[in-house]
Amino acid sequence: MSNAALGDSLFHGRLRASSRGIFWLGLAMVVLGVAAIVFPMFSTLVAALLVGWVLLISGGFTFAGSFSIHGTGPFFGALLLGLLSIAGGVFLLFSPLAGAVALTLMVGVLFMFQGAFEIFFAFETRPHAGWVGMLISGIASAVMAVLIAAAWPAISVIVLGILLGVNFLTTGLGYIFVSNSLKP
Repeated sequence: MSNAALGDSLFHGRLRASSRGIFWLGLAMVVLGVAAIVFPMFSTLVAALLVGWVLLISGGFTFAGSFSIHGTGPFFGALLLGLLSIAGGVFLLFSPLAGAVALTLMVGVLFMFQGAFEIFFAFETRPHAGWVGMLISGIASAVMAVLIAAAWPAISVIVLGILLGVNFLTTGLGYIFVSNSLKP
């Protein structure tokens, strides 16, 4: 038996042994995803608060670490990054709704750049297999960016929660499908 076949069988054996856990993880993610979609304002606030804490903690570490950097430029760059991260985290923690507006705008811009890149990438890879899938993904990202821009800032209180919910839902379904495919 070749090493590749042995590695595949070991990997698949481990997956098969944990298929029950994968199923329950998938089911939990589906439930969380549905809850996030049903209660999008709550899940948007949770997402904004989570990002706020991450920025605050990472900003604190960056700020503290800046004092161990030698050289004026790198020191001030790290110091500024740390202070901006702390300020962003405090802003999100004390104004999660206003933070959701800012985060929604950033997500819209991200989707626009992602869509443009994927459309460009699709046409660069044409006529190879898979280019149509990339084109569809790029168009979907661009359409979502336009929808966010058209309804922004009013949509800001729900869009992050819905996106989070859809992500959890699709990931959970993916885990459930993998788990079911592993059953003997």
